[in-house]
Amino acid sequence: MAATTSPAAATGASWRLPATVAATIAAAVTVLVVRTPHSSGSYGVCPSVLLGLACPGCGGLRGTYELVHGDVASAWAFNPLVVVGAPLVLALLIRWGWDAAAGRAPWTPPSWLAWLSGAAVVVFWVLRNVPALSPYLGPLAVP
Repeated sequence: MAATTSPAAATGASWRLPATVAATIAAAVTVLVVRTPHSSGSYGVCPSVLLGLACPGCGGLRGTYELVHGDVASAWAFNPLVVVGAPLVLALLIRWGWDAAAGRAPWTPPSWLAWLSGAAVVVFWVLRNVPALSPYLGPLAVP
């Protein structure tokens, strides 16, 4: 009689990578809960100091801090991309873990989605450095 295995057991360690990524994100968020990024130099030097421009991630750490603490308006003021992107990343991570736990092949997003996401980041980068739009898209305060 042949031994039967469940789909999850047959895939072996397919759940380990999504679990590791989720644990890493949880650890990073835990650091943000305990240590504020609002004091200058608390997490190193901001690249905007070197570039002289607000990059797409500028204010992202402070925005994530505010988002984790439930202040969506402040998070938006620091970096709107974080407010829009965080739920999408969380949804993709949940989908990845769900598929892995069920033993299914992970969902592969279409290539146009990667191009669209990249283009959105570049457009956001340009627009947040336009002086007229900076009060709406720029980081609240560049250290």
